[in-house]
Amino acid sequence: MQAIGRQPQRAPAGAPVHYERHRREQTTLYRLVQQHAATFFAETEAAAGAGLPQFVKDEFDAFLECGILAHGFLRLRCGDCGHDKLVAFSCKRRGFCPSCGARRMAQTAAHLVDHVIPHVPVRQWVLSLPIPLRLLLAAQPELVTPVLQVVHRVITRHLLGQAGLKADDADSGAVTLIQRFGSAANLNIHLHCLVLDGVYRRGADGEPVFVEVPAPTDEALQAVLHKIITRMMKLLTRRSVLVEEQGQTYMADNDSDSDEARALRPLQAAACTYRIAFGPRAGQKVLTLQGAMPREAEFHQNLCADMQGFSLHAAVRCGADDRQALEQLCRYITRPALANDRVQCNAAGQVVLKLKTPWRDGTTHLVMSPLEFMQRLAALVPRPRLHLLPRRAGTQRQAARAGGAARARCARAGHAARRVRGELCAPPPGAAELGAAAQARV
Repeated sequence: MQAIGRQPQRAPAGAPVHYERHRREQTTLYRLVQQHAATFFAETEAAAGAGLPQFVKDEFDAFLECGILAHGFLRLRCGDCGHDKLVAFSCKRRGFCPSCGARRMAQTAAHLVDHVIPHVPVRQWVLSLPIPLRLLLAAQPELVTPVLQVVHRVITRHLLGQAGLKADDADSGAVTLIQRFGSAANLNIHLHCLVLDGVYRRGADGEPVFVEVPAPTDEALQAVLHKIITRMMKLLTRRSVLVEEQGQTYMADNDSDSDEARALRPLQAAACTYRIAFGPRAGQKVLTLQGAMPREAEFHQNLCADMQGFSLHAAVRCGADDRQALEQLCRYITRPALANDRVQCNAAGQVVLKLKTPWRDGTTHLVMSPLEFMQRLAALVPRPRLHLLPRRAGTQRQAARAGGAARARCARAGHAARRVRGELCAPPPGAAELGAAAQARV
């Protein structure tokens, strides 16, 4: 099974390249945020008794400034012909900005294919979690790293067993992206692991030799998922996140009285379950439109295991020399949460969100009020300094350690340079007026 996606179209060789500024202020998504964000903040605070965290508000404010010339731009000038262009600054946020998300997708996919993933077969392992665990990882993102370590260890042990080797003699490699959303702009934390479809054995001369392994069977996939669930539950119990009493297991709630718990957690819980958190339709399901024929209820995917609300899928594989399919897969797992062409408004002023692919019951669109849509966007905003981009493990991580010290020195030097540059490049008086004039001119 090959990865599904759409490759970017390249201009023919020798064809002239023309830059056209993306006018995001004319998109439906931008107008919705511009018109309803302030009302959404006020109504959420009134309903929850506490305001949203500042990082959520900063995400909305940065989105409204992203790509707008009035908020800063770079002037590019050709030294030969004297022609110039204005390029607006971007927000570089990770929540729901389609433009910054698409740019990050293209850059990350190209980097993974060109500099990280070797020319060996790669299999995608996708782990989906039950809704309570999705909410837990959204509320306590520091648990993502140990959970990811459990998943990597179990999959690596499976590959070593398939190759007939021990952990001291071989190792595998993986790149994992933590995806926080589903196609319905719902909060759905799940893991996309690009795992080398085999292991590297240490040769007699010290050079690594790749040993390809056969595809997993459905029975083996069930065993791998069972082991992941068992070890994950033990991990969360040791960390006092899960509490066992009288044969029952439930999650501990450590900060239910905090402002974040009162304002943001209801939004996250509603976004996980396709419901409305606040407003006249609080607790109800989001309205849906069926524009496709329903599929058969008894539908079984190949190489897909389901158990206790967990799901493990491992059917997508890219060959050693199929780098185009690999980049397509990398773009798929690093894609942004929203695309501008999927968000529209109907004649009644409601937001109509088009699904990436129809659901099994034939649903193709979700319909919600603008304020209900704002709730979805707020739930998608990750906490600051939460690492979501691909993480390397196994042989790829070991190979990267050699340059770790050099990168740390470069990072410290870059931080000092940015601090000095910020002092030297502070906006002069009248910069905002100049940007507004440029915005009107173009």
